[in-house]
Amino acid sequence: MNAQPAIAVLLVASTFAATAQTSNVKPPQAQAWIDVATYSGMGMPGMGAGGMNPMSALGGLFGGGAGAKNSFGQTQTGAAGRWVDVTLMTRANPSLSEAQQAVPAGFLSPALKLQSPKEVRTPAPRDDDDKVVEQDYERPKGKLLLYWGCGATVRPGQPKVLDMATASAADMAKFFVSRRATQRGAHSAVGRPVWPTPADERMVPDNASLVGEHTFTGSGVPEGFRFQIQAAQDLMPALQVQQADQGGATDLAWAALPTARAYFIAGMGAAKQDEMVIWTSSEVPEAGFGLIDYQTNSAVDRWLKEKVLLAPATTHCTVPKGVFPGQGGMLRAIAYGNELNLAHPPRPADPKAVWEPVWAAKLRVKSVATVILGMPSMERPPSRKAGEEPAPKPEAEEKKEDKMPKPLDLLKGILGR
Repeated sequence: MNAQPAIAVLLVASTFAATAQTSNVKPPQAQAWIDVATYSGMGMPGMGAGGMNPMSALGGLFGGGAGAKNSFGQTQTGAAGRWVDVTLMTRANPSLSEAQQAVPAGFLSPALKLQSPKEVRTPAPRDDDDKVVEQDYERPKGKLLLYWGCGATVRPGQPKVLDMATASAADMAKFFVSRRATQRGAHSAVGRPVWPTPADERMVPDNASLVGEHTFTGSGVPEGFRFQIQAAQDLMPALQVQQADQGGATDLAWAALPTARAYFIAGMGAAKQDEMVIWTSSEVPEAGFGLIDYQTNSAVDRWLKEKVLLAPATTHCTVPKGVFPGQGGMLRAIAYGNELNLAHPPRPADPKAVWEPVWAAKLRVKSVATVILGMPSMERPPSRKAGEEPAPKPEAEEKKEDKMPKPLDLLKGILGR
């Protein structure tokens, strides 16, 4: 049986979640997850959604980051480069050890070789792929100062201050307002082959493209598990964020990415002893701890309306003067791509009819940049649109070494004392 791409139906991300509790909707017989990420800037490993790892960050500073060999999980590490992670499962063969993914020649050739990990120290996956994955946070010490909004000056009523020594659970819940709609994507589990693997650790070429037909095959994988990836879900360009001093404020500028759905920027830095500063580009109070990661299309659209995220046409944002005194700060900016959800066959028109997809595929896309305030970028400044003020010339930037934040001191202040 050969399933044509035209019979695959594009689903909103919440389709399965909204109907999973009804007995006439069955989980797909086979499922693929593809995570696509582009990282730029400092490119420190260990700074993905799972948190910040000081040792990994030091390794990134001193050349100990990702090498020439690819490995699974790079879409979450923050290491500079272009990364793709793939996971495949089939209910017909829960012990599937290997599979293949035929990809367009413009990505890699020959086909990707997927292999199941032999042992994974994580709980067995469940049928709740659309459930938001919660994060674990370590309780900070001292005081936290929260600022928000783009602009040259701090807005009235800021910052919000939380004293961890006296804060109640209610105080913390109110302070740590942080939106998140990150669902399960590519993951490592026994019986679920992944790529890349030790048997196929090819790096993603700089000019690689995922656009075209993709086909999964393997023991127990349904025939005709094939679909098309369009340009809207291709690897995103690097998000090149430039910074320029504007009388004590810091202007951030970037070239708009063609497929970006929205942008968000979050920063952390040390103020004085036992005080940590948090700043985000949101127009409303938002700590942003859950936003530097994949988010569903519907959530991104909702947060745009709430003015939490920056519109896709946005090309600059100013960090207010005085937010990050002393040691400076570290920023992370994300461009959200367009998530793709496919399933075959389409759901029947009759809502009472039984629907059991033969296969389903989820593809998530993002581009993330890491910026250290006060550290000049080596990248070419993005061009601005007509009517916008030009960024200062590189010659006008502060170049004195004693004015630069020292990486070790910065890491000490941001990653923990």
